[in-house]
Amino acid sequence: MEKKEGRNTRAVDTAQRNLFDNDHEREKDRQPVVEEIAPRKITCRSALNRTKIPGYDYCMNPYVGCTHGCVYCYASFMCRFTDHRGNWGEFLDFKINFPDVLARQLGGRSRRKGKVLVGTVTDAYQPAEAQYGITRSSLNILVDHPLLEVHILTKSDLVRRDIAILHKLTACEVGFTITTMDKNISRVLEPGASPPDLRLEAAGALMKAGIPVWVFAAPLLPGLTDTEAALKTLVSALQKTGIRKIEFDSLNPYPAVARRLKSVYKRNFPEALPKLEEYLRHPDGCREEIVSRIGRLSF
Repeated sequence: MEKKEGRNTRAVDTAQRNLFDNDHEREKDRQPVVEEIAPRKITCRSALNRTKIPGYDYCMNPYVGCTHGCVYCYASFMCRFTDHRGNWGEFLDFKINFPDVLARQLGGRSRRKGKVLVGTVTDAYQPAEAQYGITRSSLNILVDHPLLEVHILTKSDLVRRDIAILHKLTACEVGFTITTMDKNISRVLEPGASPPDLRLEAAGALMKAGIPVWVFAAPLLPGLTDTEAALKTLVSALQKTGIRKIEFDSLNPYPAVARRLKSVYKRNFPEALPKLEEYLRHPDGCREEIVSRIGRLSF
């Protein structure tokens, strides 16, 4: 609880996952800032928590909220567990005591083992991490606990900053969520995240350093990122980077997500709106078509 102060696969999962030194940055390629958000300091009682996400034992979320502002983000349900009145993507809390709490949980006689997923309802490498370094401090603590495997899921190239620390972990894997290689689409749908090409550059740097990398291509958005051309472009870019492990997931049309997407489609992608509306009416049939498209890809 928080206290204020603060594999290669050709199948599409039908259920959305319940998951998420800057000298390398090219300022001209930076995404525009969603808006000026003043992070709020909070404290937490627990840093390492049990999770029901299949394949993982624990989760870690150093922040509450996420300034990536992804239109399709399922984690917006977290709003009801905070006292923020703003929309998801418009606030951010950083858990100032997170590393200390983690160290206490893992101290003493603790012999915890299992897989830890970093970033299930936030992105542990969102822009604020460059300033606060909470994720970095936490990873340094995990270095001394070799029974814990560390798995990171992010949309940020900032993770390459911590390559030296990731190297020290007994087992570590980094997943990059990449929905499209089209910067124009990315800029609208995930305005605060690193551009897709910078995520790929970071993935390449991690692989060169010997850190396993995979890509979560999700969600596939009707008429935009689920088309045969878009999928071919994405897979081709991943292959050129050397990425072989790719997992796909179709859109899970939660009502709030569907409302946000329809609004954004109308404003920015009106030509694709009929595809979205068709998907919302017949999701199962559309998913079968997506599976067929992925099956025709060569990877």
